[in-house]
Amino acid sequence: MATTQVQTVNTTADKSKLAAAAVMVIVSLVAYYALAKQGALFQWLGLLAGLSVAVVVFLMSESGKALVAFGHDSVKEVKKVVWPARKEAIQMTVYVFGFVLVMALFLWLTDKTLEYVFYDLILGWKK
Repeated sequence: MATTQVQTVNTTADKSKLAAAAVMVIVSLVAYYALAKQGALFQWLGLLAGLSVAVVVFLMSESGKALVAFGHDSVKEVKKVVWPARKEAIQMTVYVFGFVLVMALFLWLTDKTLEYVFYDLILGWKK
């Protein structure tokens, strides 16, 4: 039986960092609409500045550090992947399309056969 560890935010400092990041997102959105009279450039600068501060605050929290670590681990794992050669990828694609075509034909024939059996033979509804 596998046990999974659930990591939660424990410290008050970490909770306050996450709350501050959330508040900064809200402040950024409010600033975007509050700066409407100043022009689109100031709106976007206010929004991007606030969101940047929110991202920095989030990345300083334990959750942010865990997210960055997860990203690094993901990149490491993707580098380990052995990608198929072009010829093999094309062959597999052709196999998939062929299978889809055969299945589509099979399902269409099954549908038409059942339609004929039920509507024409059993119910007698001629089209």
